[in-house]
Amino acid sequence: MVADWEERAARAIERHDDGAARLPEDGDERQRQLTRMGNAAWAAGLAFLMLGRRDEAAAWLVRAAERYRESWPLAPPGSWGRPIGAMKSRLVAGDREGARADARWALEAGAAESESPIGVYAAVLARLVLGADSEAGAGARALQGRDDFPQPVADSLVALAEHDAAGYEAAIRALLADFEAREEFLEDIPVADTVLAFQMRAADLDLAVELASPLLPS
Repeated sequence: MVADWEERAARAIERHDDGAARLPEDGDERQRQLTRMGNAAWAAGLAFLMLGRRDEAAAWLVRAAERYRESWPLAPPGSWGRPIGAMKSRLVAGDREGARADARWALEAGAAESESPIGVYAAVLARLVLGADSEAGAGARALQGRDDFPQPVADSLVALAEHDAAGYEAAIRALLADFEAREEFLEDIPVADTVLAFQMRAADLDLAVELASPLLPS
């Protein structure tokens, strides 16, 4: 898969800045625009990461997390994709302290009480980021075997929570293969961002796996 990462970064920055220049006052329209801006900043960050420009990547990924969080107070209940996106963006950026702050936000917002799989995922990821692995494990195991949640993600979360090196390697390779089989990507950015985020937490546990893919930075 060949991508012009310079062009994709430039387009993403243009989308973000255009959104900032036209930010509506109406609450619902504003939260939607902020989310689009978050997605555009995320896209720019990943494009810079693929170019090896890590400082610029980190700056844009942190900006994405900030936009997702800014949109939250105006968002419909149960919009758990936003704290998930924020935590993942900060993990990939290497901003562990920011990721912990967003993890606390997710839990304070009630992710642990959510019955939806995306809410459970938000709570599990938050607990992993905070190092509450035993608490994360129960939620992660509840995501396994569901038809409405991707199993490689659930398996990776369980392995991280249990510090299971062999299980994590199998799960993260399956998750990468799942990304590689996709034909469409958010914001047209073919990067396995969830793999990158999980690998950051895995590195803290000495579980990270050496991976190579066109969907990962070299």
